[in-house]
Amino acid sequence: MNWYKKDIAKETVKELHDRYGCDALGASILTRRGLINGEDLLFYMEDDKRFLHNPFLFEAMEDAVDRILQAKEEGEKVLIFGDRDVDGISSTTILYEYLSKIGIDISWRLPQGNDDYGLSIACVEEFATAYGSLIITVDCGISNHAEITKAAELGIDVIVVDHHTVPEEPPAPAIIINPKMPGTTYPFKEISGCAAVYKLLCALRFSQSELYKQEICLLNVRPLNDAYLIEAIKTVNLCEKDRIEETIVPGMLSIQETRLVKFLHGQQILCWDAPLQQKMLTKAFGNGVEFNMLDIRAEIARKSEALAQMSLLRLKIHSRIGRYKEKETGELDAFFNLFVTYAAKHASFSEENGSENRVNESSNKKGAPVTAGTEQAELQLTALAALADIVPLKNENRILVRQGLASINEGRLRPGLSELFTRMGLHGKKMSSVDLSWKVIPLLNAAGRLGKADLAVRLFTEPKPAKRSALADELFALNEQRKELSEEALAIAGTAARESLNRFSGNLAVAADKRIHRGVTGIAAGRLASSLQVPVMVITFFDDGKAVGSIRSALGYDITSLLNSCGDLFSNYGGHAFAGGFSFESSKFEEILQRLEKLAAFMELDKSSSENETLNIDAELPAAYITSELLDLVDRFEPYGEENPVLLFGAQKIKIAAADIIVGKKEKPHLKLTLDCGKNKWPAFFWEQSERLKRDFDVGDRIDLVFQVERNTFNGMEKPQIILKDCKKSE
Repeated sequence: MNWYKKDIAKETVKELHDRYGCDALGASILTRRGLINGEDLLFYMEDDKRFLHNPFLFEAMEDAVDRILQAKEEGEKVLIFGDRDVDGISSTTILYEYLSKIGIDISWRLPQGNDDYGLSIACVEEFATAYGSLIITVDCGISNHAEITKAAELGIDVIVVDHHTVPEEPPAPAIIINPKMPGTTYPFKEISGCAAVYKLLCALRFSQSELYKQEICLLNVRPLNDAYLIEAIKTVNLCEKDRIEETIVPGMLSIQETRLVKFLHGQQILCWDAPLQQKMLTKAFGNGVEFNMLDIRAEIARKSEALAQMSLLRLKIHSRIGRYKEKETGELDAFFNLFVTYAAKHASFSEENGSENRVNESSNKKGAPVTAGTEQAELQLTALAALADIVPLKNENRILVRQGLASINEGRLRPGLSELFTRMGLHGKKMSSVDLSWKVIPLLNAAGRLGKADLAVRLFTEPKPAKRSALADELFALNEQRKELSEEALAIAGTAARESLNRFSGNLAVAADKRIHRGVTGIAAGRLASSLQVPVMVITFFDDGKAVGSIRSALGYDITSLLNSCGDLFSNYGGHAFAGGFSFESSKFEEILQRLEKLAAFMELDKSSSENETLNIDAELPAAYITSELLDLVDRFEPYGEENPVLLFGAQKIKIAAADIIVGKKEKPHLKLTLDCGKNKWPAFFWEQSERLKRDFDVGDRIDLVFQVERNTFNGMEKPQIILKDCKKSE
């Protein structure tokens, strides 16, 4: 392995320390990871939901909200159709719970057994016969042209809430909430399907306030030499829609000769410090002009007397969000940020934790568990969905996952998740994003993989603890079955995949066998892609003449173009840049192989990146700095995952105080070292590397090492430990 620590400029570290209040070590890590501009740093430094993007930045959000509210008013039947994976299960659950809560006649459905991905014609027709009139697809639907057309023919409207790649022609007619829609103003494309649903729920909550759809104008006047600058922002649903600036020299123009009259006509005008604003407007236009303004400062004074005493100039200086802007924040921008923050809370964009914490039906008994409030329960599943779908952990994904993770670690687990944690012995253990990815998500995925995704949704939505307990038992049994099927599939697919490499120019591997269970094709493809270091397709066949498969990428290769190039041969396909699924008629199998053979010859993989793995060191630490306080630093950079790997530290000349061999169940023996770091003695685990003891180093030697720091929780006791990624005897 190669070790690499990027050189960084001390001036950049100092700037982050001074401007954003980062400690020196944290600032150096941010700099080394290239996180130095304000927009990126905001999502590493802040956790509050107020920094999430406004849901009404989706152009169709207001249409979706209005259509759902219409369904409620008219007593219509509504169907949620989701996907079978964790993202789809979570999306279905939180939307079903919320729509049920507000009194909508709602039902849900997921693909079962060997059903294809996405909405089906049969499902649409069945819903029509039940007099249904609105379908909401979640984590799917963006490619369902025929099905949505059929729904329209049957008088059923469709709202698509999805995050997958949008085809050249989006399905019509449909109301589409998707961050990847061409031309969208939504500022971040890579949220999960469940996050898109969460945004819809935030918008629905906001629609219950008097601010929904209201045009509100924020006005500010400030002196500018011998003139006055009058600036205004027009907002709807807390989104900026338009902005104007006029420089007025007293006595030069009447107000009718400016653009202000047209811009402000029919608007509710808010200002900060109305007496002062009116005074300056009088100086600018004379005594005959009066503005009907509402002073928002009085409203904010009820919540924060300190803020109410500040001028907009001082608010600009103290603006928390303003300090992350590369461009200097103006007074009007500070006013807008303050307005959005307080209006969002007032209008229930986000429900207050304290007012909605609830307990399950047995919680009136002493010692009964307390569950999460509605929004916290939503965020717990939104966090799981993001980690399961391997979305990049940057931008607002970081806040969504941190919020869900914090709620889980407070012990207020939502129904269903609490039962799973109990059986896994996770209650009271501080969970990390890595813990959720390795321990909880595979369990939930098992339901969908084995054609019983409805089991997970029923677990999360079942009101009775006894029934949830039984459903949890079923889920654990399914997961054991999934493990057995995965091992069988890997054994079958491994040989076929390796043998296929020559046919596909060494750039692609394809394994196809009827004995492989459809639910584990993705697992097998992922493991083989990792070991073979090429994209891998794993396919299985059914007796009805159909076939389904999964593809997983390697070496960063974007498989989208490969799937698109075979799109005419597939019955259905979709996915992301590095993972996808597809189905086709078995009779087309050989034609697909021939097409792939031609395409593979032109695939360009960066195979050199797999030959010498590079360990990118985030910080080099003296022995005295290797203390339990490192866990606080590790926590600050949570959540870890896609595009935010676990912090990697380096250290030199650390003495090995003791060594033990740990025999594993199936894997090679592990090595446990005790490292002498001065005042602290650290347990350090080197997985499957026992043979290096006495060969490369021994007790009493000093070693250079690259390592991660994590918690070990046992019997309620928490201890820090080191996980070695590599080490060598010091020179």
